[in-house]
Amino acid sequence: MKFRIIYPKWKKLKEQTPFFLPPHGPVVMAAALPDDVTPLFTDENVSEIDFDEDVSFVGISMMLSTQVKRGFEIAQRFRKRGVKVIFGGISAMLHAQEAMEHGDSVFLGEVEGRLEEVFSDFRQNRLKPVYNYMTKHPDIELVGPARRDLYDRSLYNHKGVQMVDLFHASRGCRFSCYPCAVSYLGGRAFRPRPIDKAIEEMAGIENNRLFIVDNSLAQNDDWEKELFREMIPLKKKWISHTIEDKPEILDLAAQAGAWYVYQAVFDTSDYIKQRIKRYHDYGIGVEGTILLGLDNQTEDDIKRLLDFLLEIELDLAEFTVLAPFPHTKAFDDLRRQNRIFDYDWNHYNAGQVVYHPKNMTSERLQELYHFAWDYFYKDESQEQKMFKLFTKLLLREMKDDTFRPRERALVTKSFGKEVVRNQ
Repeated sequence: MKFRIIYPKWKKLKEQTPFFLPPHGPVVMAAALPDDVTPLFTDENVSEIDFDEDVSFVGISMMLSTQVKRGFEIAQRFRKRGVKVIFGGISAMLHAQEAMEHGDSVFLGEVEGRLEEVFSDFRQNRLKPVYNYMTKHPDIELVGPARRDLYDRSLYNHKGVQMVDLFHASRGCRFSCYPCAVSYLGGRAFRPRPIDKAIEEMAGIENNRLFIVDNSLAQNDDWEKELFREMIPLKKKWISHTIEDKPEILDLAAQAGAWYVYQAVFDTSDYIKQRIKRYHDYGIGVEGTILLGLDNQTEDDIKRLLDFLLEIELDLAEFTVLAPFPHTKAFDDLRRQNRIFDYDWNHYNAGQVVYHPKNMTSERLQELYHFAWDYFYKDESQEQKMFKLFTKLLLREMKDDTFRPRERALVTKSFGKEVVRNQ
């Protein structure tokens, strides 16, 4: 039977990068489908949906809250034709009650070893309204290689530059950060995949550039070091969230191809300053993720933080305002305090203020959000900074003989033949 998986489109903010990355959740889910199910995939951000397609069953995979309302619209179109629709993904879990009102079924939790029941019920016309597996996670060894063959990689490039493919080596997170829903979605236990299986999947990915999307790689030093050692021969170049900044780990990460990391910058402490310096000492770039609007921030704090970001020479910075997603402590606190004034999920994009901050008006926080982007990139645009970071990647790929000749021409054109020749 044919099963059409749809990833709804979502509107990017003007400050965000204009390109899209291939989504990870849908192709991980597709790897767990029964053998007699033929998956088909549409990412609405890069392709049109064929609403008249002859298809048996539709799954709508939603990662972001800003995809939820569009997902409901898509479901309505198919259900009018009598096609059954099931919702899944992170935002289906965060917005489960609403999803139940718009689909024939909702899948909650991780899929490995669980989809046979769903498709058996579908064939017997007894699809359950909810399949709730959130209380018990599957054996992590069941996670197989994602079905990256389902998407057209050529749709994910920007100005001739091949974008990264997504990959994960672990699930769960032992941390419980205030604005984050991961402890609700994936649990507080760190669940690493067997390293041999993770490396086997990574080696099989055609693209040499990866985004390792684990919540944090800095959860177990021994596991992290072993993972990086095994990655070295692959000659991949990769981005990730935080890694541990101990010298041995940073050295292994650099050898394994660490390109840059996302690092939360939450204050102007020496701890943060030295952490960024250690990354840079090992040739690893840093994109700072800066959250604005927390209760301990004043307007002066935000302005001091902006000067600090320039001082520590971040390669990139991404600014967000607190988005109180359901099932986070931020949501529970702000709702209890009657401070959330906007429940339109399209506005939960981390760039629009939907609550009353403690130390300023919501209007002023919105102004400071835009000011932060303008201030950090006042001397060098976001595109220029990104290109410099990309150039470092390309020069490393040249040394490894893994570069793309067409992209080499981009660097030669901008920086001159001598720069390239001397690498």
